[in-house]
Amino acid sequence: MMKQRMILLLLTIGMGCGVTASAQQVNDHNTPLHLMQPEYQVGYGVPSAESVKQTIDRVLRFIDKETPAVLVDKTTGNTVSRPQDINAGTQLKQGGFRLTSYEWGVTYSGVLAAYHATGDNAYRDYVTKRHQLLADIAPVFQKIYATNKAIDGNIRRIIDPHALDDAGAVCCSMIKAVMMMEDGRWKMEDGRRKKAEFAAALRPMIDRYVDYIMHREHRLDDGTFARLRPQKNTVWLDDMFMGVPALAYMGRLTNDTKYYNEAARQILQFANRMWVPEEQLFRHGWVEAMQPHPAFFWGRANGWAILTMCEVLDVLPSDHPQRQAIVDLLRKHAEGLARLQHHNGFWHQLLNRSDTYLETSATAIYTYCLAHAVNRGWIDAKAYGPVALMGWHAVESQVNGKGQVANVCVGTGMGFDAAFYAYRPVHLMAAHGYGPVIWAGAEIILLLNQQHPKLNDSSVQFYDEEVPTNQPIFNYDGKIRF
Repeated sequence: MMKQRMILLLLTIGMGCGVTASAQQVNDHNTPLHLMQPEYQVGYGVPSAESVKQTIDRVLRFIDKETPAVLVDKTTGNTVSRPQDINAGTQLKQGGFRLTSYEWGVTYSGVLAAYHATGDNAYRDYVTKRHQLLADIAPVFQKIYATNKAIDGNIRRIIDPHALDDAGAVCCSMIKAVMMMEDGRWKMEDGRRKKAEFAAALRPMIDRYVDYIMHREHRLDDGTFARLRPQKNTVWLDDMFMGVPALAYMGRLTNDTKYYNEAARQILQFANRMWVPEEQLFRHGWVEAMQPHPAFFWGRANGWAILTMCEVLDVLPSDHPQRQAIVDLLRKHAEGLARLQHHNGFWHQLLNRSDTYLETSATAIYTYCLAHAVNRGWIDAKAYGPVALMGWHAVESQVNGKGQVANVCVGTGMGFDAAFYAYRPVHLMAAHGYGPVIWAGAEIILLLNQQHPKLNDSSVQFYDEEVPTNQPIFNYDGKIRF
């Protein structure tokens, strides 16, 4: 490709000078060598919103096929379509992913963001169909479960959450759907009454999830969310996202300040234990009885942390006393992350270890968060807009023709050695990548529509307003005067 470009350049110069190409040597005197096109490995520049949507559309079509919103008899495999036919042997039809997992809570939120960014009803319908199914079956299975009968584990999560993983992400997606219905962003052909009925059907599940997060999850003595594995009283960075955004959104839904206060308190108490200021990153785990506290900067966990801050800041009142502290923490985290981005746009599995592999789900989460923070005005577009676009090019390169997402780390527990993280497998069907990719694409579309990126002297630059030129090199105002 580069050879062809050089030949074309030679011919152009030759014709312009009235001599044959073979007689003209390309050099610094007769050729603007600095305008030669680099051979980027994953793409570079300002993508079109249309191309971004095409990528996330492929992902949506794939997950739609892999997540059937259907009940079946687990013995016969026959479809169960009537509520009166549901029994303890009824289960959600198995596809490639689980409709009630935290990974799919992330996916619902990403798909809702895509609906907001594009107005494409296919995104709305994906979430509606699955949320509606869960709302319809929950009361029936609740009665069965009350008789001490075992039920499908994927359904049990919506009836009796056992962990933050069971509750927070799906809950937050449901609250977002209700809020979009209430503020008019959610368009339904059946009108206002249908939306009200749908929102009312989701509310019992939302309340049940929030009750678990507020009152049943294990905590340290100061109230910080914790687990009893792999060690007693272990704080997982993942649990910022698994529990906190749902509380903040519950505050917006109910106008009850206790939820805002709890969400802000959790973020700052997590930071007190997990934030490593000299690295501007979060450690993955903190064990109460461990001394010292090892710091392994796992990519996706840091993604959950910055995503939590974005989610909370989206709804936390502007006058909340802890808001500025969270904004400041997000800015420091963004700075630390941007510094570690690989030149191909990805981030590493262990962020500060360039000998670990380049991982897609963390890259997608950072791409979303940095683009979102730019669009919200929390961080500088000039400094972080190019980082977000590089991230998108990396993410897009991992979406194949079927809409599958490659190089996503599988589910990961907690370890205290580098090998544990460095050798975690990746898989096309790792559910953790799909929601973040759609979420990232949705925000990049908004970034392209709201900001003013442009190539200038071959580099991506962001401007305060549209620059009226198509010249390859220009001053900030579009004029050519060097």
